Amino acid sequence: MGFKIQEAMTPTGAKIKVVGVGGAGGNMVNHMINFGINGVEMVVANTDTKALHSNQATTKIQIGEKTTRGLGAGMVPDVGKQSAVESFDELKSSLMDSDIVFIAAGLGGGTGTGAAPIVAQAAKEVGALTVSVVTKPFKFEGKKRAYLADIGLEELKKESDSIIVIYNEKLLSIVEKNLGLKDSFRLVDDILARAVAGMCTVILQGGNNDISVDFADVRTVMSHRGLALMGVGESSGNNAAYEASKSAIESPLLDNLSINGALGVLVHFQIHPSYPLHEISEAMSMIEESADPNANVIFGTTTDENLDEHKVKVTIVATGFEKELSKKEHEISSSNLKLV
Repeated sequence: MGFKIQEAMTPTGAKIKVVGVGGAGGNMVNHMINFGINGVEMVVANTDTKALHSNQATTKIQIGEKTTRGLGAGMVPDVGKQSAVESFDELKSSLMDSDIVFIAAGLGGGTGTGAAPIVAQAAKEVGALTVSVVTKPFKFEGKKRAYLADIGLEELKKESDSIIVIYNEKLLSIVEKNLGLKDSFRLVDDILARAVAGMCTVILQGGNNDISVDFADVRTVMSHRGLALMGVGESSGNNAAYEASKSAIESPLLDNLSINGALGVLVHFQIHPSYPLHEISEAMSMIEESADPNANVIFGTTTDENLDEHKVKVTIVATGFEKELSKKEHEISSSNLKLV
Protein backbone atom coordinates (compact mmCIF):
# COMPACT_ATOMS: atom_id res chain seq x y z
CA MET A 1 0.00 0.00 0.00
CA GLY A 2 1.48 3.39 -0.97
CA PHE A 3 1.00 6.60 -2.89
CA LYS A 4 3.40 9.24 -4.16
CA ILE A 5 3.45 12.87 -5.22
CA GLN A 6 5.88 14.59 -7.57
CA GLU A 7 9.44 14.26 -6.33
CA ALA A 8 10.79 17.24 -4.43
CA MET A 9 13.82 19.01 -5.85
CA THR A 10 15.80 21.79 -4.23
CA PRO A 11 16.83 24.91 -6.17
CA THR A 12 20.37 23.46 -6.20
CA GLY A 13 19.02 20.49 -8.16
CA ALA A 14 19.48 17.92 -5.40
CA LYS A 15 16.53 15.65 -4.71
CA ILE A 16 16.13 15.07 -0.98
CA LYS A 17 13.91 12.47 0.65
CA VAL A 18 13.40 11.78 4.34
CA VAL A 19 12.17 8.32 5.32
CA GLY A 20 10.77 7.75 8.79
CA VAL A 21 10.88 4.04 9.63
CA GLY A 22 8.70 2.70 12.43
CA GLY A 23 6.96 4.67 15.15
CA ALA A 24 9.80 6.97 16.21
CA GLY A 25 10.79 7.67 12.61
CA GLY A 26 7.19 8.49 11.74
CA ASN A 27 6.94 10.89 14.67
CA MET A 28 10.11 12.64 13.49
CA VAL A 29 8.62 13.09 10.02
CA ASN A 30 5.54 14.74 11.54
CA HIS A 31 7.81 17.12 13.47
CA MET A 32 9.70 18.02 10.28
CA ILE A 33 6.45 18.68 8.44
CA ASN A 34 5.42 21.00 11.25
CA PHE A 35 8.73 22.85 10.80
CA GLY A 36 7.48 23.80 7.33
CA ILE A 37 10.57 22.77 5.35
CA ASN A 38 10.00 22.98 1.59
CA GLY A 39 11.79 21.05 -1.14
CA VAL A 40 11.95 17.77 0.78
CA GLU A 41 9.72 14.77 0.14
CA MET A 42 8.58 13.04 3.31
CA VAL A 43 8.11 9.26 3.34
CA VAL A 44 7.01 6.96 6.14
CA ALA A 45 7.36 3.18 6.21
CA ASN A 46 5.73 1.16 8.93
CA THR A 47 4.24 -2.24 9.70
CA ASP A 48 1.50 -0.55 11.76
CA THR A 49 -1.33 0.65 9.51
CA LYS A 50 -2.95 2.70 12.28
CA ALA A 51 0.25 4.73 12.69
CA LEU A 52 0.51 5.16 8.92
CA HIS A 53 -3.01 6.52 8.55
CA SER A 54 -2.43 9.18 11.21
CA ASN A 55 0.88 10.37 9.71
CA GLN A 56 1.11 13.60 7.72
CA ALA A 57 3.70 12.36 5.19
CA THR A 58 2.97 12.61 1.47
CA THR A 59 4.20 9.08 0.79
CA LYS A 60 3.09 6.22 3.05
CA ILE A 61 4.31 2.67 2.62
CA GLN A 62 2.90 -0.27 4.52
CA ILE A 63 5.73 -2.78 4.75
CA GLY A 64 5.17 -6.46 5.44
CA GLU A 65 1.46 -6.58 4.69
CA LYS A 66 1.62 -10.38 4.50
CA THR A 67 4.10 -10.70 7.36
CA THR A 68 2.32 -8.60 10.00
CA ARG A 69 -1.17 -7.95 8.55
CA GLY A 70 -0.77 -4.32 9.55
CA LEU A 71 -0.41 -5.03 13.26
CA GLY A 72 3.22 -4.01 13.84
CA ALA A 73 6.43 -5.94 14.50
CA GLY A 74 5.91 -6.50 18.24
CA MET A 75 9.44 -5.46 19.27
CA VAL A 76 10.92 -8.27 17.16
CA PRO A 77 13.53 -6.83 14.75
CA ASP A 78 13.51 -9.97 12.59
CA VAL A 79 9.84 -9.31 11.85
CA GLY A 80 10.68 -5.73 10.93
CA LYS A 81 13.47 -6.92 8.66
CA GLN A 82 11.29 -9.56 7.01
CA SER A 83 8.57 -6.96 6.45
CA ALA A 84 10.99 -4.59 4.71
CA VAL A 85 12.37 -7.40 2.57
CA GLU A 86 8.81 -8.29 1.55
CA SER A 87 8.22 -4.67 0.46
CA PHE A 88 11.73 -4.01 -0.87
CA ASP A 89 10.67 -3.27 -4.45
CA GLU A 90 8.14 -0.67 -3.32
CA LEU A 91 10.67 0.92 -0.98
CA LYS A 92 13.27 1.09 -3.73
CA SER A 93 10.77 2.51 -6.22
CA SER A 94 9.82 5.29 -3.80
CA LEU A 95 13.47 6.37 -3.56
CA MET A 96 14.31 6.38 -7.27
CA ASP A 97 16.31 9.40 -8.54
CA SER A 98 17.07 10.61 -5.01
CA ASP A 99 20.41 12.34 -4.46
CA ILE A 100 20.30 12.12 -0.68
CA VAL A 101 18.10 10.00 1.57
CA PHE A 102 17.83 10.60 5.30
CA ILE A 103 16.57 7.57 7.21
CA ALA A 104 15.17 8.28 10.67
CA ALA A 105 14.40 5.56 13.19
CA GLY A 106 14.38 4.73 16.85
CA LEU A 107 16.52 1.68 17.64
CA GLY A 108 15.50 -0.96 20.14
CA GLY A 109 12.03 -1.83 18.86
CA GLY A 110 10.86 -4.06 16.03
CA THR A 111 10.15 -2.07 12.87
CA GLY A 112 12.75 0.70 13.15
CA THR A 113 15.53 -1.63 14.25
CA GLY A 114 14.85 -4.38 11.73
CA ALA A 115 13.60 -2.43 8.72
CA ALA A 116 15.88 0.63 8.70
CA PRO A 117 18.95 -1.29 7.38
CA ILE A 118 16.83 -2.66 4.52
CA VAL A 119 15.55 0.83 3.68
CA ALA A 120 19.17 2.04 3.70
CA GLN A 121 20.08 -0.80 1.34
CA ALA A 122 17.34 0.34 -1.04
CA ALA A 123 18.63 3.92 -0.90
CA LYS A 124 22.17 2.78 -1.68
CA GLU A 125 20.96 0.71 -4.62
CA VAL A 126 19.37 3.78 -6.25
CA GLY A 127 22.68 5.63 -5.87
CA ALA A 128 21.68 8.08 -3.13
CA LEU A 129 23.91 9.43 -0.39
CA THR A 130 22.46 7.54 2.55
CA VAL A 131 22.47 9.18 5.98
CA SER A 132 20.78 7.43 8.88
CA VAL A 133 19.71 9.43 11.95
CA VAL A 134 18.81 7.18 14.86
CA THR A 135 18.17 7.27 18.58
CA LYS A 136 19.32 4.79 21.20
CA PRO A 137 16.97 4.02 24.10
CA PHE A 138 16.71 5.60 27.52
CA LYS A 139 18.28 3.43 30.22
CA PHE A 140 14.90 2.99 31.90
CA GLU A 141 13.62 1.23 28.76
CA GLY A 142 15.58 -1.85 29.78
CA LYS A 143 18.64 -3.88 28.83
CA LYS A 144 16.86 -5.93 26.20
CA ARG A 145 15.90 -2.85 24.20
CA ALA A 146 19.47 -1.54 24.58
CA TYR A 147 20.85 -4.84 23.32
CA LEU A 148 18.52 -4.86 20.30
CA ALA A 149 19.54 -1.27 19.54
CA ASP A 150 23.23 -2.26 19.53
CA ILE A 151 22.56 -5.10 17.08
CA GLY A 152 20.44 -2.84 14.86
CA LEU A 153 23.13 -0.17 14.80
CA GLU A 154 25.74 -2.66 13.62
CA GLU A 155 23.45 -3.72 10.75
CA LEU A 156 22.71 -0.12 9.82
CA LYS A 157 26.43 0.73 9.68
CA LYS A 158 26.85 -1.73 6.81
CA GLU A 159 24.32 0.07 4.60
CA SER A 160 24.77 3.77 5.48
CA ASP A 161 27.30 6.32 4.28
CA SER A 162 27.02 8.01 7.65
CA ILE A 163 25.03 7.43 10.84
CA ILE A 164 24.13 10.14 13.31
CA VAL A 165 23.45 8.63 16.73
CA ILE A 166 21.44 10.48 19.35
CA TYR A 167 21.64 8.94 22.81
CA ASN A 168 18.29 9.51 24.53
CA GLU A 169 19.92 9.17 27.94
CA LYS A 170 22.14 12.17 27.16
CA LEU A 171 19.03 14.30 26.66
CA LEU A 172 18.24 13.97 30.35
CA SER A 173 21.22 16.17 31.16
CA ILE A 174 19.92 19.09 29.08
CA VAL A 175 16.26 19.13 30.15
CA GLU A 176 14.38 19.93 33.32
CA LYS A 177 14.43 17.06 35.81
CA ASN A 178 10.65 17.14 36.25
CA LEU A 179 9.99 16.61 32.53
CA GLY A 180 7.27 13.98 32.08
CA LEU A 181 7.58 10.71 30.17
CA LYS A 182 5.46 11.86 27.22
CA ASP A 183 7.32 15.16 26.96
CA SER A 184 10.65 13.32 27.13
CA PHE A 185 9.81 11.23 24.06
CA ARG A 186 8.41 14.31 22.31
CA LEU A 187 11.77 16.00 22.93
CA VAL A 188 13.54 13.03 21.35
CA ASP A 189 11.34 13.38 18.25
CA ASP A 190 12.08 17.10 18.14
CA ILE A 191 15.86 16.65 18.41
CA LEU A 192 15.77 13.95 15.73
CA ALA A 193 13.79 16.25 13.45
CA ARG A 194 16.11 19.16 14.16
CA ALA A 195 19.13 17.09 13.13
CA VAL A 196 17.64 16.24 9.75
CA ALA A 197 16.05 19.65 9.25
CA GLY A 198 19.37 21.36 9.90
CA MET A 199 21.12 19.28 7.25
CA CYS A 200 18.30 19.76 4.75
CA THR A 201 18.21 23.52 5.19
CA VAL A 202 21.98 23.74 4.69
CA ILE A 203 21.46 22.14 1.27
CA LEU A 204 18.31 24.06 0.39
CA GLN A 205 18.94 27.39 -1.26
CA GLY A 206 17.15 30.07 0.74
CA GLY A 207 16.33 33.71 0.24
CA ASN A 208 18.59 36.71 -0.28
CA ASN A 209 19.73 36.67 3.35
CA ASP A 210 20.52 32.95 3.49
CA ILE A 211 23.85 31.24 2.88
CA SER A 212 23.59 27.83 1.25
CA VAL A 213 26.23 25.28 0.27
CA ASP A 214 26.67 23.01 -2.69
CA PHE A 215 25.31 19.50 -2.42
CA ALA A 216 28.75 18.27 -3.44
CA ASP A 217 30.16 19.82 -0.25
CA VAL A 218 27.53 18.09 1.85
CA ARG A 219 28.30 14.79 0.14
CA THR A 220 31.99 15.23 1.00
CA VAL A 221 31.26 15.81 4.69
CA MET A 222 28.60 13.13 5.04
CA SER A 223 30.51 10.49 3.06
CA HIS A 224 32.96 9.89 5.91
CA ARG A 225 31.81 6.37 6.65
CA GLY A 226 30.90 5.36 10.15
CA LEU A 227 29.27 7.09 13.06
CA ALA A 228 28.57 10.79 13.45
CA LEU A 229 27.24 12.88 16.29
CA MET A 230 25.20 16.04 16.59
CA GLY A 231 25.37 18.98 18.96
CA VAL A 232 22.78 21.73 19.39
CA GLY A 233 23.00 25.11 21.07
CA GLU A 234 21.20 28.42 21.26
CA SER A 235 21.89 31.77 22.83
CA SER A 236 20.60 35.35 22.98
CA GLY A 237 22.27 38.70 23.49
CA ASN A 238 25.89 39.67 22.93
CA ASN A 239 27.98 37.25 20.85
CA ALA A 240 24.99 34.91 20.55
CA ALA A 241 26.41 33.02 17.55
CA TYR A 242 29.69 32.37 19.37
CA GLU A 243 27.99 31.30 22.60
CA ALA A 244 25.45 29.09 20.80
CA SER A 245 28.25 27.45 18.80
CA LYS A 246 30.27 26.89 21.96
CA SER A 247 27.23 25.23 23.56
CA ALA A 248 26.78 23.05 20.48
CA ILE A 249 30.35 21.72 20.41
CA GLU A 250 30.17 21.10 24.17
CA SER A 251 26.71 19.53 23.94
CA PRO A 252 26.11 16.32 25.94
CA LEU A 253 24.71 14.91 22.68
CA LEU A 254 28.30 14.79 21.39
CA ASP A 255 28.92 12.18 24.09
CA ASN A 256 31.98 13.93 25.54
CA LEU A 257 33.87 13.73 22.24
CA SER A 258 35.73 16.77 20.90
CA ILE A 259 34.97 17.72 17.30
CA ASN A 260 38.75 17.67 16.90
CA GLY A 261 38.33 13.94 16.28
CA ALA A 262 35.90 14.49 13.39
CA LEU A 263 36.82 14.30 9.71
CA GLY A 264 33.89 16.45 8.62
CA VAL A 265 31.83 19.18 10.29
CA LEU A 266 28.55 20.64 9.03
CA VAL A 267 27.23 23.76 10.79
CA HIS A 268 23.79 25.32 10.47
CA PHE A 269 22.85 28.71 11.92
CA GLN A 270 19.23 29.79 12.31
CA ILE A 271 19.18 33.59 12.67
CA HIS A 272 17.09 36.73 12.21
CA PRO A 273 17.68 38.45 8.80
CA SER A 274 19.30 41.43 10.54
CA TYR A 275 21.79 39.37 12.55
CA PRO A 276 25.36 40.66 11.95
CA LEU A 277 27.42 38.52 9.59
CA HIS A 278 30.67 39.31 11.41
CA GLU A 279 29.37 37.44 14.49
CA ILE A 280 28.73 34.36 12.34
CA SER A 281 32.29 34.71 11.04
CA GLU A 282 33.69 34.84 14.59
CA ALA A 283 31.69 31.76 15.57
CA MET A 284 32.93 29.84 12.53
CA SER A 285 36.53 30.79 13.34
CA MET A 286 36.10 29.27 16.79
CA ILE A 287 34.55 26.10 15.36
CA GLU A 288 37.32 25.71 12.77
CA GLU A 289 39.96 26.15 15.48
CA SER A 290 38.24 23.41 17.50
CA ALA A 291 38.11 21.01 14.55
CA ASP A 292 40.92 18.96 13.07
CA PRO A 293 43.06 21.10 10.71
CA ASN A 294 42.38 18.60 7.91
CA ALA A 295 38.64 18.36 8.53
CA ASN A 296 36.12 19.47 5.92
CA VAL A 297 34.09 22.24 7.60
CA ILE A 298 31.06 23.74 5.85
CA PHE A 299 28.24 25.95 7.06
CA GLY A 300 24.98 27.49 6.00
CA THR A 301 22.42 29.88 7.45
CA THR A 302 18.66 30.09 7.44
CA THR A 303 16.96 33.37 8.28
CA ASP A 304 13.71 33.50 10.22
CA GLU A 305 11.89 36.81 10.63
CA ASN A 306 9.92 35.35 13.54
CA LEU A 307 13.10 34.69 15.50
CA ASP A 308 14.27 37.27 18.03
CA GLU A 309 16.89 39.39 16.24
CA HIS A 310 19.43 38.73 18.99
CA LYS A 311 18.85 34.96 19.18
CA VAL A 312 20.82 32.26 17.37
CA LYS A 313 20.19 28.52 17.08
CA VAL A 314 23.06 26.28 15.98
CA THR A 315 23.16 22.66 14.85
CA ILE A 316 26.54 20.97 14.36
CA VAL A 317 26.95 17.55 12.75
CA ALA A 318 30.41 16.02 13.15
CA THR A 319 31.29 12.98 11.04
CA GLY A 320 34.10 10.45 10.81
CA PHE A 321 34.42 9.60 14.51
CA GLU A 322 34.86 5.90 13.70
CA LYS A 323 37.88 5.10 15.91
CA GLU A 324 36.67 7.00 18.98
CA LEU A 325 33.10 5.80 18.70
CA SER A 326 33.96 2.19 17.96
CA LYS A 327 35.77 2.02 21.29
CA LYS A 328 32.91 3.75 23.10
CA GLU A 329 30.27 1.56 21.46
CA HIS A 330 32.22 -1.54 22.51
CA GLU A 331 32.29 -0.29 26.10
CA ILE A 332 28.55 0.41 26.04
CA SER A 333 27.71 -2.92 24.40
CA SER A 334 29.81 -4.83 26.94
CA SER A 335 27.74 -3.35 29.75
CA ASN A 336 24.43 -4.49 28.25
CA LEU A 337 22.73 -7.78 29.03
CA LYS A 338 23.70 -10.56 26.66
CA LEU A 339 20.57 -12.28 25.40
CA VAL A 340 20.30 -15.65 23.73
